[in-house]
Amino acid sequence: MFMAPEQETEVHNELVDYQNPLLRLKVWRITDDDTVMKNEDTSKSPAIVPPSKRRWHYHKEVEFLAIIEGSLSVQTKHDIRVLQSGDVHVLGSSQLHRTKKEGVEPFNYLVCQFDLAQHFDESIMPYLHYFSEIRRPLGLLNYMFCEHANIQKQAHDIIMDIFTESQTKQKGCELAITASIRRLLLLLLRNDTRGVLHGSERDELTRLQPALDYVEQHMAEKISIEQACAVLNLSYHYFIKYFKKVMGLSFVDYVNFKRIKKAERLLLTQDVSIVEVGEAVGIPNMAQFYKLFKRHNHCSPKEFKLRMKLES
Repeated sequence: MFMAPEQETEVHNELVDYQNPLLRLKVWRITDDDTVMKNEDTSKSPAIVPPSKRRWHYHKEVEFLAIIEGSLSVQTKHDIRVLQSGDVHVLGSSQLHRTKKEGVEPFNYLVCQFDLAQHFDESIMPYLHYFSEIRRPLGLLNYMFCEHANIQKQAHDIIMDIFTESQTKQKGCELAITASIRRLLLLLLRNDTRGVLHGSERDELTRLQPALDYVEQHMAEKISIEQACAVLNLSYHYFIKYFKKVMGLSFVDYVNFKRIKKAERLLLTQDVSIVEVGEAVGIPNMAQFYKLFKRHNHCSPKEFKLRMKLES
């Protein structure tokens, strides 16, 4: 059933304000009195749920909903699903949706939003392709929550763990949250009997490895597609199509992703200037470096370093 928004002007592009910018994560509780419990510390006043939570909206982050009690309907352009206590629902990147309380019973649920790419390092980068939504939207994975109670319970427990860690902020909470997010993705990947998540074969990744190694070894230099083509002895047009098919993102986007990841590590672990960081990751043009860094982190390198220092 196709459900279109009443008015296009009501659609809101929601910019997620990360509670932890390094993890690119926001997780919070919404209760029946329309307050968002962003922090369990009772000394801090809860914030009112913004109107965008009721109207049609979207965001580039993947979103998981975990219902603790009550009933909530989730509407997308394709259908409506009514969630009850214990239910879990996933919304893919930039998927248009809105929610509405159902019934008169009190309700209480968690919202967990995160940038998927942030939780894929070099060792598991190829698996990002499974979740890239190039072929199918992640929202199609909700079938497993509807059909398999045990899978839904595991997902619900993992989301609760993420929320608890984000609130208690014990030592190593970032490690715990990252591990939980990976557990959640692994749960989806191993139980997708319908093949919604479709990735590359291992021999395809092996064939591409020399190009990935080349990027890693020449990070501080100018890297062109032509150079990567030569490493694999492939034509330009075949290479760009093959790379995106295997990795789930373009070669240029992959190189930029790698550069920014290295820049983040340098900013957090080395006492170096922004200029030195830009040069070390192969982006000596400061205007270009700032623009690319802000695109990935929604803040400047200086703001990123200060924010991480304050949080630590």
